[in-house]
Amino acid sequence: MIANYHTHTPRCRHANGTEEDYVRAAIGGGLEILGFSDHTPYWFPEGYYTHMRMYPHQLPEYCDTVRDLQKKYADQVRIHLGLEVEYYPAFFTDLLPRLRDQGIEYMILGQHWPGNEMNEPYCGRATGREEDLARYCNQVREAMETGLFTYLAHPDLLYYTGDDKTYEFHMRRLCKAAKSCGMPLEINLWGMQQEKNYPDVRFWRVAAEEGNTVVIGADAHEAWAVDNKEKEAIAMEMVKQFDLPLLKTVELRKI
Repeated sequence: MIANYHTHTPRCRHANGTEEDYVRAAIGGGLEILGFSDHTPYWFPEGYYTHMRMYPHQLPEYCDTVRDLQKKYADQVRIHLGLEVEYYPAFFTDLLPRLRDQGIEYMILGQHWPGNEMNEPYCGRATGREEDLARYCNQVREAMETGLFTYLAHPDLLYYTGDDKTYEFHMRRLCKAAKSCGMPLEINLWGMQQEKNYPDVRFWRVAAEEGNTVVIGADAHEAWAVDNKEKEAIAMEMVKQFDLPLLKTVELRKI
């Protein structure tokens, strides 16, 4: 890897280490590009909030910290300021100007909840219901069609325990939409590290058949994970096994 665009910070309350720790790890690992993409704040109504994203008041500090590191390490690594963002139709339009006002360079799509999050099940929770799978794929497809996201993080996050034919049918629709939108799909190293349900070989078999381009994302929640060569090697074996078109860098889509 020469680039990682999926990097978190302690502001999401489930990552550790300072931003500078991540930058130094990236430099030590030989990365040329490091993108910070912590979990976006959302301005939910009635005081609703989740445990896994920064608070709205933390966004300016996050941006200032990353910009300071851009300047400090400009001669050693290219640093980008991004966010990992869910697509919530009820709140997305209101979110965009707030992110633009802070100079966010790019968004990656990470759909952790369906609907508008509130009173909804986490997508990584095991489900055998086809309607949950279909709903996830439909919402991700709608998000990709906005043209605002740089790539789709852990596209296989939805933990479907039903039959393979149903899984492949709906994920094929997702992969076709991603290809139509020119949206790369991420092989997620943190999922490997945490022994989650993803990467899911069923998904990547379909992605290969549809000719989707892929990118490897560290999804780093610890500084050492920026340079996770053990899991990167496994990802590369998947790339070779399925003959997936791998992008070493991606073009950042402006929001």
